[in-house]
Amino acid sequence: MNDATQNRRRAIDVVNASLKKRYAREARFRRIGLGAVVLGLVFVSVLFFDIVSKGYTAFVQTHIELEVFFDPAVIDPEGKRDMQEIARADFRKLVREPLRALFPEVKKRNEKRALDGMLSGGAPYQLLDMVRSDPSLIGQRRTIDLIADDDIDMLVKGHIDRNAPPSDRRVNDQVIGWVDTLTEQGRVKRKFNSGFFVNGDSREPELAGIGGAVAGSFYTLLVTLVLSFPIGVAAAVYLEEFAPKNRWTDLIEVNINNLAAVPSIVFGLLGLAMFINLFGLPRSAPLVGGLVLTLMTLPTIIIAARAALKSVPPSIREAALGVGASKMQTVFHHVVPLAMPGMLTGTIIGMAQALGETAPLLMIGMVAFIVDVPGGPLDPSTVLPVQVYLWADSPERAFVERTSAAIIVLLAFLIAMNTFAVIMRRRFERRW
Repeated sequence: MNDATQNRRRAIDVVNASLKKRYAREARFRRIGLGAVVLGLVFVSVLFFDIVSKGYTAFVQTHIELEVFFDPAVIDPEGKRDMQEIARADFRKLVREPLRALFPEVKKRNEKRALDGMLSGGAPYQLLDMVRSDPSLIGQRRTIDLIADDDIDMLVKGHIDRNAPPSDRRVNDQVIGWVDTLTEQGRVKRKFNSGFFVNGDSREPELAGIGGAVAGSFYTLLVTLVLSFPIGVAAAVYLEEFAPKNRWTDLIEVNINNLAAVPSIVFGLLGLAMFINLFGLPRSAPLVGGLVLTLMTLPTIIIAARAALKSVPPSIREAALGVGASKMQTVFHHVVPLAMPGMLTGTIIGMAQALGETAPLLMIGMVAFIVDVPGGPLDPSTVLPVQVYLWADSPERAFVERTSAAIIVLLAFLIAMNTFAVIMRRRFERRW
C-alpha cells in the first residue's frame, strides 16, 4: 500500500514538473510573439515617421510676392488681344523687372542670372494663365505671389544647411542674403501647394504634381474594375455552383490558386507580348494597364468570391429548391445576393493590390515622362506608384520631398480602400 502511494506521488511530481516546463515554454512563446508584434509595430512606425517627416513639407510651396506691371508694350503691343500672339510674349521680362527693382545694386550678368533664378521657370506661365483668364489685366499693376525656385523653397523650409560649406549647398551666400532680405520685407510666403495635386509631371520640382498620375491610376483601376469584377464573379459562380467535379475543374482550380502567387512582372510580360505586340494597343495607356491588372487581380477575386459562396449555408439552397426554384434561380436570387458582401470585399482588396502595383506597368511603357493630365483611358499616362519610382530616381532634394508626399497620398488611398472593405464586410456580413 505504501509502495502504491509512493508511486502515485512520484507520478504526480513528474506530471507537475512537466507542467511547469510546458507552462514556462508557453510563457516564453507568448513573450516572443509579443516581442515580434512590438518589433513589427516599431519598424512600421519608424517607416511612417520617416516618410511623413520627409514629405509633409511638399504640401506647402514657397512664393515670392512681387508687384508686376502687365506692360501692354510687352504683352500685346498691337492691342489685338489675340491669345496666340499673347502666348508668344516675353513674360519672363515681366517677372524679372520687379525682382531686379528690389535689388538695384545687382549689376553683373552672373548676379542678375542668379537673382532671376530665385523664381521658378513656371512663373512666366503663371502670368500667362492670369492674362488668358482675364485679359483686362493688361496695362494694370498687380501684387502677385510668384512660385519660387526649388532651391529657394528648400532653403526656406530648412532642408539646406546654411552653415554648410558653399561647395556642399546649391545656393551661395549672396542668394541667402537676398532671401533673408525678402523675408524681412514680408515677401517670402508659404502657401498650400494646390499644384501638387492638379499638375502633371515636370522637370522642375516646384512645378511637378501627381495630378496626371492620379488620373492615370483612376482610369487604370476603372478598366480593371469593369473587367475583373464581372469576370471574376462569373467564374467563381460557375466553378462553385455549376461546374462538374472532375479532373478538369480540379486542374482549373489548382491553376487559379497558382496564378495568385505568380510574380506580377510576369503579367507585365504577358501584357507586353499580347496586348501591345500582338494586338497593337497603345503603349502607356490606362486601357492596357487595366487589362494587365485585370489578369493579375482575377485569381484574387475568384478565390474571394468562391470563399463567399461557400460561406452561404446549404440550408439556403435546400429551402429555395424545396419551394420549387430552379438551380439558376436559387443561385442568382438567393446565394449570390447573400455572398455579395464577401465578393465586394475581395474585389476592393484586389483593387487595392492593383493600385500599388508597379512592375507590370513598367513593362508596358507606363514609365514614360507624361506632362499632360490624361483625359481618357487611351491617352498616354502613368500611375501613382510609377510616379513615385520616377521621382525617387531624381537627384534634386525637392524631388525627395515630393516622392515622400506621393507615397503619403498612395498610402492614404490604400488605407481608405482597405478600411472601406473592412467596414463593408462588418456591415453586411451575416452570421449563420
